[in-house]
Amino acid sequence: MIPTASDRLIRQVLIIDPDPRTAQVLLEILARRGARGTVAATDTHVRDLLSRPSWNLIFLALELDRITESAATILARIRSEFPERPVIMLSGTDSARSAIAALRGGCTEFLVKPLQPNTVEAILDAHLPRCDLSVLSYGDSAGTGQWAIVGIGAALRRTVELARKVAPSTLPVLIQGESGTGKELLARWIHSESRRAANPFIRINCAALNDALLESELFGHEKGAFTGAVALHKGRFERAHGGTLLLDEITETSPAFQSKLLRVLEEMDFERVGGKENISVNVRILSTTNADILARIAEGRFRQDLYYRLAGLRLHILPLRHRPEDIPQLIWLFVHQFAPETGRRIVSVDADTLELLARYPWPGNVRQLRNTIRSLMILGTGEVLTLDDVPSVREELVGNGFQAGSPSVGNSSSLNSADLTLDQLEQTAILAALDRTSGNQTRAARALGISNRTLREKIKRYRQQGCLQSTE
Repeated sequence: MIPTASDRLIRQVLIIDPDPRTAQVLLEILARRGARGTVAATDTHVRDLLSRPSWNLIFLALELDRITESAATILARIRSEFPERPVIMLSGTDSARSAIAALRGGCTEFLVKPLQPNTVEAILDAHLPRCDLSVLSYGDSAGTGQWAIVGIGAALRRTVELARKVAPSTLPVLIQGESGTGKELLARWIHSESRRAANPFIRINCAALNDALLESELFGHEKGAFTGAVALHKGRFERAHGGTLLLDEITETSPAFQSKLLRVLEEMDFERVGGKENISVNVRILSTTNADILARIAEGRFRQDLYYRLAGLRLHILPLRHRPEDIPQLIWLFVHQFAPETGRRIVSVDADTLELLARYPWPGNVRQLRNTIRSLMILGTGEVLTLDDVPSVREELVGNGFQAGSPSVGNSSSLNSADLTLDQLEQTAILAALDRTSGNQTRAARALGISNRTLREKIKRYRQQGCLQSTE
């Protein structure tokens, strides 16, 4: 079933217990709480279900009739593969020795059967995420939130609905948006909802490789094709056969490489580097860019005919500063994602913290917000998420005076943030970061949660606009 805009985050609970009465009690409580319970009562069930990373919480019985592995062995596997996952041990006997062993083994709680509903409900409240997030779509079939597209804004809804319509087809899609807005996430969701979902999803970062390496990585090479080619190497096109190939940051390729790529996309065949055999593939192409691709075409830096080949449909993801209504939803999504890792139960977000997070321009977009919430979860304490717990994070966000209702940075006027456009707020945050790092672009980019290349492009634009003096 394809989730709709009214769907909520699916909470997944695994019950490893062959006792049908206990399993039924837990399933009934989970159903009342809107969570999905799955029972593993045999060796096959345990083996197949335990490998999935989708569980928010696991109930594990100490007595495992009809299951070969012991509870201790299963617990050790869980702790090894998913160390942050909370595990509740269930036992038919009230044994202090068993309880101590379970807690030492990494269990969060030890419950004695028969289970008391109030106790189970308290555990669910402590360990399961809130279910009132507005999830527009899932990038994973389990709907766990790891790849959830969350938001309530009309612009994001329109983008997701267009993606939903085009997903089952083979139409090439170009996804445009700033760094950190979630372009790859949307591409993965399009693949997961296509008829190719069972086949490979292969990604390549075009910005990270020069022409020679990019050609070798995409098309592969024969043994001995060049120095260091000690074996045959299948390229990403071959590996994506029958599936989807994502060309990430496609606008960073050179015109020479674009010509080669255009021919391959037209014919869907190619030769490996150093080879003579024609290799035919059936691949759906998705691509992303954080640049203004139409401007690149006008400047002669991107081929117009390649654009037409890639952009059967062009989707645009707005930067986070243009959709502040989605920020509270994203905050809670990340709180739930990092709760197992940090062992914290957050019941509310401090009002001043929420206001600052909602007004901050987020140059690094969702990626920067995610890293900020993770820092607050790891370094803070208590059940309220607040910047007061972590002054260093507040300083990064506030900068030299950026704050709701405070004077702007990098501008001698006394305008406060309410008087500025969102683009001016972004500029303010970037200039403040450069000021705090004494112009060190690497450190500034890291503090902002954006790539060095993105920061360089913004600095270049500010210099052209006269907002930043060149030191070159």
